[in-house]
Formats: sequence, C-alpha cells, structure tokens
Amino acid sequence: MRLPAGRVFSLAQSLPPVPGCTVSQSVLEGENGLTCFSLARGTDISPERYPNCKLLLGLSGTALVYGTGEALPLGPGEALITAPGAAVGVRTEEGAIYAESAIRRSDMKNEAIPAGAVFRLADLVPYQEGRIVNMDVFHGEKMKFALMAFAPGTGLTPHAAPGEALVLALDGQAVITYEGTEHLLRAGEEFAFARGGVHAVRAEGPFKMALLLTLD
Repeated sequence: MRLPAGRVFSLAQSLPPVPGCTVSQSVLEGENGLTCFSLARGTDISPERYPNCKLLLGLSGTALVYGTGEALPLGPGEALITAPGAAVGVRTEEGAIYAESAIRRSDMKNEAIPAGAVFRLADLVPYQEGRIVNMDVFHGEKMKFALMAFAPGTGLTPHAAPGEALVLALDGQAVITYEGTEHLLRAGEEFAFARGGVHAVRAEGPFKMALLLTLD
C-alpha cells in the first residue's frame, strides 16, 4: 500500500496537477488495484479498450469520460462503471483528479448499477434509523468494494481487516479509532488501514462511506 495508514488525508490533495501534464500513481496494488490520475487543465488521456470493466471515482474537478457516445461529466463523489471492451478516454477543461480500478463484470454484486452511466455513490445506500446499511458493489477474489450508511450513534466495534483498506467518506462525519487513537473523518476525506490494523467506526450523525478492501 502506498497510502498513509492511520491518519486522515485527501487523495485529491496528495496528487497535485503538473501544468500541461497528466500524472498517475498506484495507491493500492493487486489484481484490481487502485490508481489515481491527476489531469491538468486542458489535458487528455486518449481512449483505450480494456477487457474488463473500469470503476472510475471522481475526487476533484470535473473529468469528461468519452470514447463511445456522449462524453459523461464525472465530478467529486460520483462514479462510473464502463462496459467491458468499451473505449475509455478522459479529458478535462478545468483540471480533474479521479481514481480507477479494474473489475470483472462477473464480480459485480448489484445489477441495478448500469454500465456507462454516472451515479453518486452516496445515493446507492439509504439511511435507516438505528441501523447500518451495507451494499457490496463488487466482490472479487482479491478485492471488495462496498458502501455503508450509518445512522447517528451507530458504529463498528474494534476489529482488524484481513488486508489493506481505504475508506472514502461520502456524507457526514464519523470518528475512526485506529490503534487506540481517534480521528475525525469528514465527507471528502480518506483514511487507510494497514493489514491487521485494529480500528472502529462511530457515526457522528448520519454518515456514509465507501470501503475498498484487499483480500488475502
């Protein structure tokens, strides 16, 4: 893992744009993996075809995803799953930062999420009073991507993940306790767990998050 485990950070701020250039950095390695891309104003990544689906997560600015059909704007907190074999290119006028992971369509666990359409991650899981609502977006042999909605006052008791994990806060705020230290995590921020790191979650009001977990 190339992420700062055990503290709150911002993926968008950790990869500043380089004028006239595109920059990429692998932050989670593995079969699915996660790579962040920073596109400076007016830059373009030409369309390419991939055998698997691509999950694109908007982090900052607006990226235009194109290749076949109309270009789709992807903003912060939004996501897009491309169809297998589709040509995928990304360009931006104002500058944009996004993350990308490769997934097999057979690993998708929610058929209600259409390929080729932009959606807001936070809108996929509802709040329910006194409960935690969990949804698997995809679940492969090496990686899992899930969404969780916490009602105020709910949380997860201390536990250790089987692999490395990345939490993306989507709505509200929560207290993440990691190895005995509390950290306030707000929407738009991220938190990484090292393999075996003991952590807990306590929602400070309604809270939604995405979880990318490597499986060993």
